[in-house]
Amino acid sequence: MSTTSEAKTRQDRFDHGLEILTRIDGEAGQKVVDSLAEISPELGHQVVAWAFGEIYDRPHLPPRDRQLVTLGMLTALGGCEPQLEVHINAALNVGLTPEEIVEALLHSAVYCGMPKALNATFVAKKVFGERDLLPAKTQ
Repeated sequence: MSTTSEAKTRQDRFDHGLEILTRIDGEAGQKVVDSLAEISPELGHQVVAWAFGEIYDRPHLPPRDRQLVTLGMLTALGGCEPQLEVHINAALNVGLTPEEIVEALLHSAVYCGMPKALNATFVAKKVFGERDLLPAKTQ
């Protein structure tokens, strides 16, 4: 049974998560939440309130480190290209450079395989191109 206090707490958690989501993901994160509104508004709520309001806002890892971990995990999972697109943008938003992102994705090839690293790198290339940030060619 829901009380007014619980509803406010739920809304407060959502509002706090939305603030963190906007700071990290900008419009891309809000688009994900909006796209869930018709099919699973509760999943959208949990993404905002729990994933961003509680997990992303924990004090022991700065946002740029959290994004590196997230990029590695999404790359290792495979099949997460839409989420990688959002989080590569987020990584750039929190201060990672294109070169650092490319290096992290190259490093992931050792642990999760070449095909997954290739797929993630092609997503990065797309994001960098959209943001006019294609890095200089490196070895």
